Amino acid sequence: MSSVATITAVLTLLAGIGVFLTACSMLSSNLETLGSSKLRELFASASKSKLLGVGIGALGTAAIQSSGAVTVIVIGFVNAGIMSLAQAATVIYGANIGTTITGQIVAWGISGGDSVSTTVIFAALTGVGAFIVSFAKNDRLKTIGGILCGFGMLFVGLSMMSGAMESFAELDSVRNFLASIKNVFVLMIIGAVFTAIIQSSSVMTSVCITMVVAGLISLDQGIYLTMGSNIGSCVVSVIAGLTGTANAKRASYVHLLFNCAGVTLFMLIGQALKMFTGGAVSFGSIFEGAFPGMPQIQLAMFHTVFNVVAVVLMLPLTNALVAFVTRLVPDDPAEPAGTLTTFYIDENFLVTPPIAVQQVKNEIMGMAGFAMRNFEDAIQMVQTLDFSGRKEFDDTENELNYLNRELARFMSKLFGEQLSEGDREYLSHALKSISDLERVGDYSKHIVEYAETLVEGDQRFTPMAQEEITKIADAIGVLFGQVMRAYERDDDTEVMAAGVTNLAISEMASEMQTNHARRISDGICSPDAGAIYLALVSDVERIGDHFYNLAKTVL
Repeated sequence: MSSVATITAVLTLLAGIGVFLTACSMLSSNLETLGSSKLRELFASASKSKLLGVGIGALGTAAIQSSGAVTVIVIGFVNAGIMSLAQAATVIYGANIGTTITGQIVAWGISGGDSVSTTVIFAALTGVGAFIVSFAKNDRLKTIGGILCGFGMLFVGLSMMSGAMESFAELDSVRNFLASIKNVFVLMIIGAVFTAIIQSSSVMTSVCITMVVAGLISLDQGIYLTMGSNIGSCVVSVIAGLTGTANAKRASYVHLLFNCAGVTLFMLIGQALKMFTGGAVSFGSIFEGAFPGMPQIQLAMFHTVFNVVAVVLMLPLTNALVAFVTRLVPDDPAEPAGTLTTFYIDENFLVTPPIAVQQVKNEIMGMAGFAMRNFEDAIQMVQTLDFSGRKEFDDTENELNYLNRELARFMSKLFGEQLSEGDREYLSHALKSISDLERVGDYSKHIVEYAETLVEGDQRFTPMAQEEITKIADAIGVLFGQVMRAYERDDDTEVMAAGVTNLAISEMASEMQTNHARRISDGICSPDAGAIYLALVSDVERIGDHFYNLAKTVL
């Protein structure tokens, strides 16, 4: 083969890998968009059941075609304290099983002896999907078109890689060089390094499949390269865990140690087979016997069996693994009291926008809880003139301002990701919601300042005024409960109920202002205290409006 043909083959291989990676990304993002609500429900159902965790990891990875993304999501959950390390471990196990789906799709897609290549048929879906994306008006149809386009591009990239491998197979120098790599440890390292560079074990497995089919490498060589790719795939999770909490680092090490344990076990089994059979039996010969004449299926099936067996063996040892990494990574130094932090959002979630959107919603509900707590504390202070809880109030106010900034920053990044129309619309409302909640904090701060003014002037509200304040504060509590139920459940009925309650609060505020004007005219209340009271009533009414705005985003 001429030098021009060799250069062409190299460029074709690079192009094929590029198309394949792009296809994986396109397929992943569109699958996420199409199944965003199901994806949220899937990860929300993580529990103490180990088998359920494995199932969630496998289904989640199969759904979004990226074990790296699922592992990073899990690290984000652990970092936010939403998922325990043991739960995270089982989901990571499942992700390793789910990642074998791509290899199976590729292997079965290039199988068969029909006159028209199956690969070409699947590759044609690229055009079908592109046509739908270009001309469909419906967003859901466009997403489906993106999925078809991504799926078809997998086989376009595969076809290009296969063509390049066939060209390389004509070169004696290439065949001889690859045939000379017999050391299983070297093969494993090559697989790990290549996977770490491209950050996709799916691509590495697919490259190995095309090389085995072209006769460039033996099945046994492909098997050890694939095992190495399992270790290389841990790079993404290790990087994700570096900037997280101690538990997040532990989760990334769980992934690394689990994969290393599986590879070590199979390496030992492989060496034992070689030793006791004189090389007559190997993983390659076993799978060649099970699936004769189908090298692509042989390698894909080994990849699946390898990961399933590793999970089955490691599942009972999960607690021991968790205990080990807990000792390996010491706890973070205790944070000083009053340290500002987010509780749900994490940069790691940006790899899967639907999950990130749900975490924004969770963070906003938590922020609403802080806002309500400060309102209740402010009311208590203005009624009792007891400021013993002032520091805690100020800390919560600072947390509200911090969450407002961090949520706005996180959502600005999230807007740059591929989102469904519904998620994009939700985020546009969420930006207003955090502003509403921050304003609730500001008005609560005003109420505390009114209490301080009363103390400075040696004044306090009349018993009748106190009773009215208690009544309207209780109404705000009822409103808050309705708002939270509406927001969490997307419940229109609760939104309507909140609207009725908010209207009642407005009428209550108007009545309070009228009553207080009468008390001032009757000399029951001083003008100074009366002015503070009227300002307080106005602020409480506005707090009700801001809480109700949160409920209205559901509509």
